[in-house]
Amino acid sequence: MSVFLEKTKHIFTDTTLRKKILFVIFALILFRLGANIPIPGVDFVRLEEFFSGNTFLGLLNVFSGGGLSNLSIFMLGVGPYITASIIMQLATMIFPQLREMYHEEGALGRQKFSAYTRYLTVPLAIVQGFSLLALLRNNGVLIELTPFEQVFNIILVTAGSMLLMWIGELISEYGIGNGVSLIIFAGIVAGLPGILSQLIFTFNAAQIPLYLGFLIVSLLIVAGIVVITEAERPIPITYAKRVKGMKVYGGVSTYLPLRVNQAGVIPIIFALSFLLFPQIIVNFFAASTNPIIEVIVRGLTFFISNLWLYGGFYFLLVFAFTYFYTAVTFDPDAISSNLQKSGAFVPGVRPGQSTSQYIAKILTRITLVGALFLGFVAVLPFIMQAVTGNPALAIGGTGLLIVVSVVLDLVKKIDGQLSMREY
Repeated sequence: MSVFLEKTKHIFTDTTLRKKILFVIFALILFRLGANIPIPGVDFVRLEEFFSGNTFLGLLNVFSGGGLSNLSIFMLGVGPYITASIIMQLATMIFPQLREMYHEEGALGRQKFSAYTRYLTVPLAIVQGFSLLALLRNNGVLIELTPFEQVFNIILVTAGSMLLMWIGELISEYGIGNGVSLIIFAGIVAGLPGILSQLIFTFNAAQIPLYLGFLIVSLLIVAGIVVITEAERPIPITYAKRVKGMKVYGGVSTYLPLRVNQAGVIPIIFALSFLLFPQIIVNFFAASTNPIIEVIVRGLTFFISNLWLYGGFYFLLVFAFTYFYTAVTFDPDAISSNLQKSGAFVPGVRPGQSTSQYIAKILTRITLVGALFLGFVAVLPFIMQAVTGNPALAIGGTGLLIVVSVVLDLVKKIDGQLSMREY
C-alpha cells in the first residue's frame, strides 16, 4: 500500500507525467462533449426502442466509444480507423512493397504507412456512415430528410470520425497510452452511470441473490481476463559464445515470450463486421415482394432473432479469426531467422526450419486457449442475458476485455515513466 501511495505522489510531482495525464483528460473531455451532440433528424423515442435489448448494436456501440447510442457526430467512433488499420496490416501479407515500407524502412516508412491508413479511413467512414444511417432511417429512427440533408449527415459523421482519429493520435503522441484504446475505454466507462441508475430504479429485493451472483461472476470474469491477458508461454533462448579479441561475448540465457492472447480484441472486431451484413440485408429488403428475397429475409430474421444460433455463429467466427489474425501478424519463420542471425538458438532444437516449426507448434497450442477465451468473452453478454433475463445484467465481455486491457497497459506505461524518472 505504501508503494502505491508513493507512486501516486510521484505522478503528481513529476511535471512531465502530470502534463501528459492532464492532456489525456482534456482530450477525453472533448470527446465526451462531441459524443453528446446529435446529428439532425433523430427521433430519440424510437432510437431508445431500437437500441433496447439489441445486444449486437450494444457491442457495436462499444467500438464507437458510446457515440452510436446517442447518434452523435461521433457515432462512427474510431471504427473506420480500426478497420483501415486491419486492412493495411493484412495488405502487408499480399504486397511486398507495403511489407518493406512497414518493417524495413524505419520511422519514415512507418509514417508513410500511417498516412496511407488515414487516407483509407475516409472512404471507409463514408461507406459505414451511409450504411448505418440507411439502417436507422429504414427503422424509423431518423425522420424523413431531403437528399441534401442525408448527404450532410454522411459528411458530418465522416468528419466526426476523422476528428476522433486525430484526437486519438494526439493522445498517443502527447499523452500517455494508446489514444484509440483510451477513447473506446472512455466511451465504455461513460455508460456505467446509466447502467447503475437503471439497476437502482428496477431494484427488487427478491432478486438480491441474483445481484450477488452477478457481482461474483463479474469479479471472476475480471480476474480471468487479467490472467489470460497477462499470460505468456516463455521459450528459452541461449546466445552462443563469441570471442572478439581478448573478450568473450554471449553465452547468456533469456526467453522469447509468446502471449496466450496474441490477437487482442481484433478477432471480435472482424466477427462484428461480418455479423453486421445480415442485419443490413434484412432492413434493406424487408419490404421486398420477391418470393426468393422473402425466403432469404425470413431465414436471416430467424438467424438474428435466435439468441443461441446467433451467439454460436459469433463464437465460431471469433475462434476462427483468432487463428487467422495470429497467423497473419506472427511469423515463426521471421523469428527463427532473426534468432539465427543474432547467434541465438533454442536449447535442444536445431536453428533454422526446425526452430520455426517448434515455435509454430507452441503458438498453435496456446492460441487454442486464447481463441476459446476470446470466443467466450464475445458471447458472454448473450449468456448473461439468457440466464438472468435482464438486459441490464448482460455484462459486456468485450467491454470488460477492453477496459481491463487498457487499464493494465496504462499502469505499465505510467510505471515505466516513473522508472525513467528514478534513473
